[in-house]
Amino acid sequence: MSIVKRKPYRNRKILDLAHKVNECQVRIPSVCIGYSAHGCEPAHSNQSIHGKGAGQKADDNRHVAACHSCHVAIDQGPMPKAEKVRLWNAAFERTRAPYIKRFNIDLEAVNAG
Repeated sequence: MSIVKRKPYRNRKILDLAHKVNECQVRIPSVCIGYSAHGCEPAHSNQSIHGKGAGQKADDNRHVAACHSCHVAIDQGPMPKAEKVRLWNAAFERTRAPYIKRFNIDLEAVNAG
């Protein structure tokens, strides 16, 4: 029996929205730099339910606007996976708000197939 991998959803324009948000939405205490004049980075989900797999990033509509420090902490930091998931999920909800207000785009509603 072969396992069929689905093709991940990719959209550079969706990812570029993170660079237009200056306030980090992850907000990890003692890690977050808060405001970035050059904008945030899109930090993809590390959860398989969002398309993350071995050697594959999650779908592009499953990202948060993160400062570099929070992005590294979520991806490579020593905190427990459950805490990373909790922080990322909260940041996703916070990221959706400016995207809806400023760009009229709801990441939750983007069709990733």
